Amino acid sequence: MKHTSLLLYLLLLPVIMLNAQTRNSLHDFTVYDIYGDPFDLADLKGKKVLIVNTASKCGLTPQYEGLQNLYEQYGGDNFTIIGFPANNFANQEPGTNEEIAEFCTVNYGVSFPMMSKISVKGDDIHPLYQWLTEKSENGKFDAEVTWNFQKFMIDENGNIVDYAGPREAPDSERIVGWISGTG
Repeated sequence: MKHTSLLLYLLLLPVIMLNAQTRNSLHDFTVYDIYGDPFDLADLKGKKVLIVNTASKCGLTPQYEGLQNLYEQYGGDNFTIIGFPANNFANQEPGTNEEIAEFCTVNYGVSFPMMSKISVKGDDIHPLYQWLTEKSENGKFDAEVTWNFQKFMIDENGNIVDYAGPREAPDSERIVGWISGTG
């Protein structure tokens, strides 16, 4: 019996070690920006962060304008927006990172950080989005990404606090209230 328990423990040790390396906050992730450079999300400690999955050929694409306005008004030492292009919905973000960067700059003057294209759902979901969308990972709630421009609100300590559906405007009273601390 002793040997069976020891053998079982040794077989489960890799699983136990993997679970010990769970990510507890946004600050535990490093992603790649749209130019392919590492972007350590720990550098955002002390800032509220609005994370948005984006697409260039979506009916909601004009939200880039609202996001940019929000960034211009509130962005800085205490708040930022991070865009994650994703092609998970109706092939609405088919371009390369270079094409996406050009589209965002030329059409919407986007100056908030844009990351490399990732998957925000499915079998190839990016680990960050797995953390954002699964209660077992983030400790708060399940929040499956239902379409482009879903928004996740992260506090200054890297904890997920809320999310807004794709159709909720970036400058909604709820989002602005959260950013400004009046909501």
